[in-house]
Formats: sequence, C-alpha cells, structure tokens
Amino acid sequence: MKKDIETRADIIILMDQFYEKIKVNTLLRPIFVDVAQLDFDAHMPILYDFWCTLLLGDMSYTRNAMEVHISLHRKSALTNVHFDEWLRLFNDTADELYSGEKVSEAKYRAKSIAGLMLYKVETEGNKIIV
Repeated sequence: MKKDIETRADIIILMDQFYEKIKVNTLLRPIFVDVAQLDFDAHMPILYDFWCTLLLGDMSYTRNAMEVHISLHRKSALTNVHFDEWLRLFNDTADELYSGEKVSEAKYRAKSIAGLMLYKVETEGNKIIV
C-alpha cells in the first residue's frame, strides 16, 4: 500500500518526479525551458517551499506565484490546454507515488491553482502595460 504525503522529503520526491515529466512533455517543455528559461536547480526549492506551505503548513513560501505566471503569459499565451496538461501530469505523478488524504488535498489544490492561474493570466495578463 502506498503511503500518504507526510514530510518535506515526500514533497521533494513528488515535485522532482513531476518536473521530470514536464521537462520531456512536448506541450509544457517549451514553456518552461524556452519561454521561461527556467533554472530548474534554482526553481525546485521554491516549489518545495510552496507545496510544503500548502500541504504541511510550514509557511516557508513567501513569494507571489501569480505575478510570475502573468509575466510569462505576456511572453507566450498560456491556455487551458497548458493548465489541463500540467494538472494531468501532477495528478498522474501524485497517484503513482502516494495515496491518502494529503494526496487528495494536493490534487484538489492543484486543480484550484490551475483554475485560478488560468483566470488570472486571461484577465490580468492581457491588460496593456504602459
């Protein structure tokens, strides 16, 4: 039986395996690698903090994730297709690794985040900056 997400180490495993899938995904890789020019070594600890804050309540994440994604959308439009694929990969990875209440919470939060991000990039990201 699979265990639930319980520790930062569990979240690190989830994020590392999730992002390995993103790096080879034909739809998402160009956004993360070419457009965002993401430095994965620098980015991963930020993601660990984000998900530890959401799932473990450790309050280690203090940034504004929305602004980064709005800026990215202005460079290359992010659509529901991108967010749906991101969510599919997230859910698949979570289900492959873990089972339990925290996994269900993680998937629920990921779905909420994807929906909110899509809404924000479509409304805020399309405003003209002067």
